[in-house]
Amino acid sequence: MQHKDVFIILADDDEDDRLFFEDAFDELKINTKVSTFKDGLELMNYLNQEDSILPKILFLDLNMPKKSGIECLTEIKKVDRLKDIAIVIYSTSASEEDIENTFVLGANVYIKKPNNFKKLKKVLSNVVTINWQYQTSGLNKDNFLLRL
Repeated sequence: MQHKDVFIILADDDEDDRLFFEDAFDELKINTKVSTFKDGLELMNYLNQEDSILPKILFLDLNMPKKSGIECLTEIKKVDRLKDIAIVIYSTSASEEDIENTFVLGANVYIKKPNNFKKLKKVLSNVVTINWQYQTSGLNKDNFLLRL
């Protein structure tokens, strides 16, 4: 029996972070297809195409040029076709203000970028194997910040 790949998108302006992210999924034994975008504008241009394949999970960096993660999140939640995408904030910031803002705007999970590859693989594995139906049915701030 063949399992369908989980389509994942990462929008992050840091090239090293994009490469580590892709490498982590390559090493994980999870069927995924990963696409990356280098800024929020590139991401939104893709998502707003009528024929674009939508991800099951979108990892969104907050601090990006051209269009920030907050701007992308706000736009995504206003579009019927996009609003059900599971959104994981993936940022170096651990500020309470960023966490609170993204929770209120409708992100599903907040992750502070791990500082080593082993932790990155663990957190990505945890996120992909979350029961998203449960996670998105009633947003709960206790489940929002994913800590390792």
